[in-house]
Amino acid sequence: MNDIDPAPYDAIFFDMDGTLLPMPVRRFLETYYRELEGKLRREGRDAGLFLHALNRGMHSMSDHPSDLTNADAFWATFCATYEDQEMPLNLQQQAEARDFLMDFYANEFERCGEGIVPNPAANRAVQTLRAKGYPLYLTTMPLFPREGVLARLQWAAVDHTAFARITTFDNSTAVKPQTAFYHENLAIADALDEPGRVLMVGNNTIDDLSCLSTGMDAYLVLDELINENDFDIGSVKHGSLAEFAAWAQELPPCTSTRALRGYPNRSPLDGGFATASGREAKPVPLWDGHAGASPER
Repeated sequence: MNDIDPAPYDAIFFDMDGTLLPMPVRRFLETYYRELEGKLRREGRDAGLFLHALNRGMHSMSDHPSDLTNADAFWATFCATYEDQEMPLNLQQQAEARDFLMDFYANEFERCGEGIVPNPAANRAVQTLRAKGYPLYLTTMPLFPREGVLARLQWAAVDHTAFARITTFDNSTAVKPQTAFYHENLAIADALDEPGRVLMVGNNTIDDLSCLSTGMDAYLVLDELINENDFDIGSVKHGSLAEFAAWAQELPPCTSTRALRGYPNRSPLDGGFATASGREAKPVPLWDGHAGASPER
């Protein structure tokens, strides 16, 4: 126990979609796949096969060995899908596919955020905690490259520099609601011995509150609550995002820097923090209804 620090937490983890970012997920996915398919067709690529490979790659990020990052699993499965269709990609074509997807995130992806109205309480809460010295991690579902995460933070009008760690598909080996995801982030925050000194802030009672089984504390944001397991919200801290921001204002300053040691944005593989256990749970594959096009043959 940190006896000299009156702050109740050594780090605070934030979810993004539905928590800091008010975003209807299904509408976002519809726009995402429409924009991606449009780019594929404009550049003369086989849109059906690419989206089929993307879909399989998304699935693989929740079901792969602990010695691979999510990005490693994604690209291995993406390329294997082309091999299954007897259209294997050579090294140059693999690099071109990666460059194509990164270019999409740098350009067309921005359109997926059109119409989103940020909640001012998001940046208010983040900046309040930052000013009080709390190390902040953005522990969003790590299915995207960093560019895709930073864009969504911009839509939320939240300064990305406030976060010591931002989870992406290339610095994570697990996904929510797997406890392995929280284990590796707690390990990087140097908090495995005292998980109760870390607060998770999220809106999903399955994906975000699975952190409770690791011993972490939680605050459930109700603005865009997802409660598909009929969780008793009265059993955890809860309120609107504005109420959370006000609650954060009352917290004492934090002087702990344990979550800032080393390089927080590193992969858990760099420190041997990935664990083979706690990977049984699978996220709800909301993308299935959008990326199910048949390969064009």
